[in-house]
Amino acid sequence: MALRRSYTATVERNVIWKGEFASEPYEAAWASEAIFFVRALEVSPDFAGTARVQISADGIHWVDEGATFDLPPNKDQVAFCKVSHFGGFLRFIGTLEPDNQITVLVSLALKE
Repeated sequence: MALRRSYTATVERNVIWKGEFASEPYEAAWASEAIFFVRALEVSPDFAGTARVQISADGIHWVDEGATFDLPPNKDQVAFCKVSHFGGFLRFIGTLEPDNQITVLVSLALKE
């Protein structure tokens, strides 16, 4: 039995999101499954926000994959989203209300 290949990439570190946001895209064509982990380093009071996963064949032109998830509402909490059957590149995007902002650490765990 072969050991499955895996890799975890930090795609955002100490980044402040407000208004429209997008994570850095990451090329993951070799992987068969992925999990986005979003850790809240700081959040505005009464924070609430969601994100939606996007896929791309070239890292330039994006389409919604269909998965959505809530961002962590409190400092030091972690949210995650599992994705499979994706194209060559992954990212997620969203729009926060004007009074909301979040500072994040985002990791992408990939496995073949």
